Amino acid sequence: MTKISIADVLQAHYRIKPFLPKTPVLTSSTFDAMHGRKFYFKAENMQKTGSFKVRGALNAIIKLQESGEPVKGVTTHSSGNHGQALAWAASKCGLKCNVITPHDTPNIKIRSIEGYGASVTLCEPNPTSREETCQRVTMETGYSFVPSSDHYDIMAGQGTIALEFLDEVPNLDAILIPASKGGMAAGIAITAKSLKPNIKIFVVEPKGKDLERCLIAGERLWPNPPQFVDTIADGIRIQQLGKLTWPILLKLAEKEVFTADNEEIMRGMKFAFQRMKVVIEGASGAAVAAAMSDRLRKMDDSIKNVGVILCGGNVDIDQLPWYKGK
Repeated sequence: MTKISIADVLQAHYRIKPFLPKTPVLTSSTFDAMHGRKFYFKAENMQKTGSFKVRGALNAIIKLQESGEPVKGVTTHSSGNHGQALAWAASKCGLKCNVITPHDTPNIKIRSIEGYGASVTLCEPNPTSREETCQRVTMETGYSFVPSSDHYDIMAGQGTIALEFLDEVPNLDAILIPASKGGMAAGIAITAKSLKPNIKIFVVEPKGKDLERCLIAGERLWPNPPQFVDTIADGIRIQQLGKLTWPILLKLAEKEVFTADNEEIMRGMKFAFQRMKVVIEGASGAAVAAAMSDRLRKMDDSIKNVGVILCGGNVDIDQLPWYKGK
């Protein structure tokens, strides 16, 4: 079913540990009282480059260099967070980097990519343009392509989140994980289920992804070509899970999926800003919204301790979504 195991995650952990901090786990007694369970927020928004993505990017680059094959540079397509992560990781490993990103990506993310020393190539804001532009640039530069999610080395790196989380909070009963193509969700699912088989893995999505219908059917029911859904959570707007992440999540994730619309995402972001004093982006807001949801409130009372992945904090504070009338 899969070519990734807990052993790969442990190797990734030791590979990236010298470069990256252990992110904190935040709690809020106010949030717990409002929503009826004990919640633990894994603050990946405080990770290097402002998101979890650096874990997978760094693991993938170091593995490339360990292979013994010459690596001229690395390239990828990204809506921002993976691009920043790859740019930072490449700089640490002494490699050149080019990132293809949609022209509507928040400026803060583009500036950060360039700030880490990478070059940026803009493309149209759809998955097909991203992939075609990246293929062209990869051929022109001779760089190695490092995907954002759908790669076992990326998943292994993201799985290190669960190693830390269950070490910090071993009594977790469930984890809420925002998903785009699903690299983080798959990595966390493999790791958490290996360490604690009864833990529940819930995927969080923006409205329009329609993942629950696919999981229940056991089929990829999404249209082709892949689309972006209409959401303020730009980091999770790709509609389809990856081809490698799909079978992992089909097997390990719960069939119930938490869906957040723009208003709910903003409500989650605002709570984090105002009450927890942390800056989070829309994808993280979706995870907070899932924790706030009636669906979770109505679930089995045996789910007492819930982990919430605050996957990133790269939001443009000059363009906050509630100021734009969305």
